[in-house]
Amino acid sequence: MRFSYAESMCDPSHYLPLAVEAESSGWSSFVVPDSICYPEVSDSKYPYTPDGSREFLEDKPFLEPFSLIPAMGAVTQRLRFATFVVKLPIRNPVLVAKSASSVAVLTQNRFTFGVGLSPWPEDYAICGQAWKARGRRMDEMIEIVRGLTRGGFFEYRGEHYDLQSIKLCPVPTEPIPILIGGHADAALRRAARCADGWMHAGGDAQELARLLGRLAELRREHGRSGTPFEIHVIALDAYTRDGIRRLEDLGVTDVIVGFRNAYEKDTQSLQQKIDALRRYADDVIARS
Repeated sequence: MRFSYAESMCDPSHYLPLAVEAESSGWSSFVVPDSICYPEVSDSKYPYTPDGSREFLEDKPFLEPFSLIPAMGAVTQRLRFATFVVKLPIRNPVLVAKSASSVAVLTQNRFTFGVGLSPWPEDYAICGQAWKARGRRMDEMIEIVRGLTRGGFFEYRGEHYDLQSIKLCPVPTEPIPILIGGHADAALRRAARCADGWMHAGGDAQELARLLGRLAELRREHGRSGTPFEIHVIALDAYTRDGIRRLEDLGVTDVIVGFRNAYEKDTQSLQQKIDALRRYADDVIARS
């Protein structure tokens, strides 16, 4: 089992010392979310809060992941970093490939690219991208990111993107793992069909078991049951050693662990955050 530390929407000065402490305490990676802006007027709903509200995002310090991860990478040597998740179809695929490639190079292949759909139409409108066909664009974007980050000239002819032969430089020396986030069946299908893994956004144990069962079924359908596949989850079982064993039995490869409710105002000091990640490392990581 690998252990990913989750902290976000906090004082920006906390990130670098937390990355240093996470690495020294034995954590495997640090997950970084993505959010562009907060609209003044919106009636769209957020799928991961009980009432659909996203008011928790207003005035929260939300650093851009392609900027934050290299900064944390510069003060660490082994710790990996994963986006959780970048809203892929609101962006331009070539610019995304350039950013992902640069981050992977700067962190010496310590970058995992978690991607998903934004649930908010405003994100697409603000970034000049269409809401319609966002899933099909995302499929093509994944192909483009993979093609451009492997090195050499790459051209693409698709339904939504048409790229002349181009090359990025530099590119990482190892492929960038691409993981899909989301609980909808379309997200599970996409993960099973073309991704290196899946990222879970939380929920009860029964729902997690259902999602993992469906994911395994879809991977069999696509003939990918025997290929390496990462499963990153948020679960209450991640906070105990017995729970970790239960998750391992389900096929989970990575647990995502945080120590406060990110939907609420952050009142923890940096030292309190450090103490919490160290306690978990001593009580769970070192004994698992």
